[in-house]
Amino acid sequence: MNVPIHPTLNAALNALSGIFLVAGYANIRRRRIRHHRAFMLAAFGTSILFLISYLVYHSRAGTVPFTGQGWVRPFYYAVLASHTVLAAAIVPMAVLTIGRALAGQWERHRRLARWTLPLWLYVSVTGAAVIYVLLYLLYPAPRSGG
Repeated sequence: MNVPIHPTLNAALNALSGIFLVAGYANIRRRRIRHHRAFMLAAFGTSILFLISYLVYHSRAGTVPFTGQGWVRPFYYAVLASHTVLAAAIVPMAVLTIGRALAGQWERHRRLARWTLPLWLYVSVTGAAVIYVLLYLLYPAPRSGG
């Protein structure tokens, strides 16, 4: 199976961001604030690297058609639609959530983080585990020889 490096890199960055998010959450539950901060900033940095890699890849490759048929097709498009909408929403939410923490606005940070974390985690998991696996591993589009 010959998968281009960018989609694999993107999936790895998405997965790593998700791992950092879970680690950050686990640490805040234990009141380990320095560790929480480090993991959440790592998740944000990893997400930025993902976004750069994603934009570079799709500026060169364009869109990649989904070739799956039957029940998996509406499933894929439903996940892709929710993933795309939430991915766009996560950018300002993550920036605001981190900004409030860095400004010491703890209550405002917590209120927003209760929404940001699960949505960001959903975007990371669906990007890495669902979209990548379905689009590039299980139902890959034929590659042109050019």
